[in-house]
Amino acid sequence: MFSERAYSDWMEAFAQRQPTPWDRDSGLEAVLAYWMDRERVRKNVVLDRTVAGRLSQTTEIPSDLAGPVRTALQRNGIQRLYAHQAEALRAARDGDVVVATPTASGKSLCYNLPVLDALAGSQEARALYLFPTKALSRDQEDGLRALMRDAGLPHGAVVYDGDTPPDARRAARTRAGVILSNPDMLHSGVLPHHANWARLFANLRFVVIDELHAYRGVFGSHLANVVRRLLRVAQFHGASPRFLFSSATIGNPAEHAQRLIGRPVRAIQSSGAPTGPRRVMVYNPPVVNAELGIRQSCVKATVGLTEDLLRASVPTIVFGGSRNQVEVMLKYLRDRLAKEPNISPESIQAYRGGYLSETRRRIEEGLKDGSVRCVVSTNALELGIDIGALGAVLSAGYPGSMAALWQRFGRAGRRTEPALSVLVANSSPLDQYVARSPELLFEAPVEQARIDPDNVEILIQHLKCGAFELPFEEGEAFGDVPCASVHQAMGFLAEHRVVHPVQGRKGRQVYHWASDAYPANGVSLRSASWDNFVIIDVERSKTIAEMDFRSTHTMLHEQAIYQHEGRQYQVERLDYPNHKAFIREVVPDYYTTAMTHVKIAVLQEEDQAVLSFEGEVEPVVGWGEVDLIEKVVGYKKIKFHTHENCGYGDVHLPHVEKPTTAFWLIVPQSLLTGFDAPRAVLVDALRGIQTAVHGVAAVGLMMDPSDVGCALVDEPGMGEAGGAAEGAPADAKAFEPILYFYDSVAGGAGLAPRLFEERAALLRRAHQLLQTCTCSEGCPSCVGPAASEEGPWSRKGLALALLEKLGLGPAADGARVRHAVAH
Repeated sequence: MFSERAYSDWMEAFAQRQPTPWDRDSGLEAVLAYWMDRERVRKNVVLDRTVAGRLSQTTEIPSDLAGPVRTALQRNGIQRLYAHQAEALRAARDGDVVVATPTASGKSLCYNLPVLDALAGSQEARALYLFPTKALSRDQEDGLRALMRDAGLPHGAVVYDGDTPPDARRAARTRAGVILSNPDMLHSGVLPHHANWARLFANLRFVVIDELHAYRGVFGSHLANVVRRLLRVAQFHGASPRFLFSSATIGNPAEHAQRLIGRPVRAIQSSGAPTGPRRVMVYNPPVVNAELGIRQSCVKATVGLTEDLLRASVPTIVFGGSRNQVEVMLKYLRDRLAKEPNISPESIQAYRGGYLSETRRRIEEGLKDGSVRCVVSTNALELGIDIGALGAVLSAGYPGSMAALWQRFGRAGRRTEPALSVLVANSSPLDQYVARSPELLFEAPVEQARIDPDNVEILIQHLKCGAFELPFEEGEAFGDVPCASVHQAMGFLAEHRVVHPVQGRKGRQVYHWASDAYPANGVSLRSASWDNFVIIDVERSKTIAEMDFRSTHTMLHEQAIYQHEGRQYQVERLDYPNHKAFIREVVPDYYTTAMTHVKIAVLQEEDQAVLSFEGEVEPVVGWGEVDLIEKVVGYKKIKFHTHENCGYGDVHLPHVEKPTTAFWLIVPQSLLTGFDAPRAVLVDALRGIQTAVHGVAAVGLMMDPSDVGCALVDEPGMGEAGGAAEGAPADAKAFEPILYFYDSVAGGAGLAPRLFEERAALLRRAHQLLQTCTCSEGCPSCVGPAASEEGPWSRKGLALALLEKLGLGPAADGARVRHAVAH
C-alpha cells in the first residue's frame, strides 16, 4: 500500500523514466529485450523459459471420408489432416471419443468431420452440439455452417438457446440437421418437450460436448445427470447416439468423460498440430515493505508490463481474478495510455460475466478484426472462443490450477507464431508457493477434473425431471445408476406424492409424474436457482448489464461503486424484491469492496478420523453436511492507484443461507495449553495456519481458490467473527477451536471429502510453505500479517510451533514429508 505522497513521487519518477527504445510496431522481441536489459524488471523474473515450437504431423485425408466432405476440406485449403484429427475420425466410427489436446490444435475438426460424414450419408441424420456458454455456441456456428455449405449439405445448423427467436426455434425442431445449444437449454427447454423434438431424437447419431474440462464440480455433476436423461429419451425414440468430446489438457480426460456418460471412452491426447516458440515467465513483484512482507500490487505490476506490450503494438490479453479487478485494470490501462496518439481507449476493452450479449459480441469481433488490441478478461475467455491471433497473455494471479493457467497461456501464439506467457504473482500464499517453486509450471502433473453425479441432492432432482419426461418402470436403471437405487428413489418420491405408482405390465409398478410443478424450472445446473438482477442506468433509462443473485450482495448494494467498461457508477437504489439495481455514472477516486460475515452449523457428520502424526496430540478431523449463512455487513472504500482504505459503510441486505459440505479440524485444548500465549494470540496463529492451508489446498485439486471458503470458530454458538459454529460437533469444548474449509457452491462440489482424504498432505504442504517463506514475523505470502503483537510470539513462529507439536517439524520422518509434499 502506498501513501498519496509516495504514489505521487512514484508517478513522477515513472513519467521521467527512460523512454522505451522502440517505435510503434517494434514487436514482441523488442519488449523482451527491453525487460531483460532493465534491472527493475529482470530481478523480479523468477522463471524465464522458452518452450520450443513443434512441427506438424499430418496424414492423408482418409479415402473413405464422404466425397462432399472431402470437397469442403479442399475448398478451405485443407489438403492433409493433423494426425490426431484423422485418428479421431477413425475412432468415432467405433465408439465414444475424447480429444484432449492443447488450445488451437484444431479440435473442432475432430468432431465436425465425423458429424458431417454421417450427415452426408443420410438425409435424416441429426447431431446435437453442447457448449458451456452461449457465446461459444454462436462462435462455432459460423464455421460449421460454412463447412456444410462447402460440402453442399442441405441439413442446416441452428443455435438453440435463450436468444433464439421463435421462427428459428420452429425451424430447429423440424428441419435442422445440427442443433447447437448448451446444457442449460437442453435441460429445461428440450428434454421436457422431447415429443416436439421427435425427429431429432429418433435420428440422433452424435452428441458433441465441447470444452469437457469446464464440466467439473457441481456443473459437471448436473451435466452427467442431464446426459442420463438424454440417453433415456433417445432410447425411447429409438436412437443410440455416440459421444464426441473435446477438452483442453486435464489429467484424466477418459475417466472424466466416462463418468459423464457412464460408459468407456477412448482418449486421444497426442497433438499433431504445429506450435510456435513460447516464452514463459513468472514475475514476482518486488517487496515494498520488508517488515510486513508486502509486495507491489499485482494489478499495478500487470498493468505496467501490459503497457509496454501495447506501446509496441503487441496484441495482448490480460486475465484478472475478479470482475472488480478486471475493471480496475481497464481503468488503469486507459489512464496510463490516454496520451498515446496511436492507442485509442476503444482499443482496450474488458470482457467479463454480466456484460450483455451484444457487448460481448462487439468485443469478440473487435479482437478478430484487430480494432481491439488488448482485452482484460475474467476466466470468461479461457474457453475456446475464436479471438484471433494474440501475441501475449498475462495472468494477474495464479488461477488455482495448472490446467487453467495453461488454458490461459494457450490464448496467445496461434499456429506457428511466437508468443509470450506471463504469470504475475500476487501476495497470496498460493501465488507465493508457485513463485518460490516456479518449476511447478513444467514439472507438476496436470490436475484431474472431478464430479459426483451420484450426489443424492443432485440425483433426486434429475430423477424428478426424468419422471416428468417419461414414466419410470420398476426395474429400470438410470444411466449407470442401478435399478435398485432408482426404485428406492421412486419410492421416496411416491411417499412425498411427487410421483404416482400404478400397476403396469407384468405386475411391475410404473411411476408417473403427479405434481403440477414443472421440475426443470426449479433446478439450476450451475448455482442456486435465483434469477439475475438487471442493472439500469437511470440517466439513460437503459439496461446496461446483469448480475447473478449472489454477486449482487457484494457488488450492487446501495452506495456501491459498480464498474462497467472503464466507467464508474454508484448504486442509488437496489430494488431487491424485483431484482433491479438503479445506478448513476459518477467520477469517484475510489471503488468499493464488500465485507462478509459467515456462520456455520454442522447438520450431519459423514466421517471422522484422528490425525496420526508423531506429535504429542491427535487432532480430530471430519467432514459432513453443514448449513452456511453468509451476510454482507459492510463495505470498504479503496482509493484508485494508492489502494488506501478511505472509509467504510454499512450494508442492509438479507442473509443468504445455503446447505453445503465442509471439512473441519478440531484443535485439542491439550495442544494449546502448552503455550504461554494469550488466547487471542493463539487464535491469531491458528488463523495463520488456516490461511496457509487454504492457500495450498488448490495444489493438486482442480479448483479455484474461491471454490473453498474457510472460517475459524472458537466459542460455541458463535460465527466466524467470534467462535465455534452453532451445532458444532458434540465433543467441541469451551476452547477447542475448529478450522472449517467448506464448498462455496450450494450442495457441495465434492471438494470437502477430497480435503478430508488429503488431510495429512495439506498440513505438510502448509508447513513447507511457512518454512520456505523468507519473512521473519509472518506476511501475506504465508500466514498473513499479525493481528496482535502480545508477548514474544510472532504469528508465523507460533503457527510453526503449533504445527511442529503435531509432528510436522524436524522430528518428523523426512521421507514421509517429502513424499507428501511431492504428492
